[in-house]
Amino acid sequence: MCELAAVLLDDPDVRHRVQVDTYDIADADTLIEKYGERIPVLLRADTQNELGWPFDLVMLKEFIMGAEE
Repeated sequence: MCELAAVLLDDPDVRHRVQVDTYDIADADTLIEKYGERIPVLLRADTQNELGWPFDLVMLKEFIMGAEE
């Protein structure tokens, strides 16, 4: 699923609007417990809003561009 999310994040309309930092939660029990089956999860640093899997390109664009409007 992370690979699928990476493909969506590589979309030209998305790629130039965001900086993506990735974290492997496998070593953090608290993160595994918090996110579980929602992985991958995107977190907006500016709003702290989260978008958990599953999501598609439309949902991703709405999530990213929400603060721009």
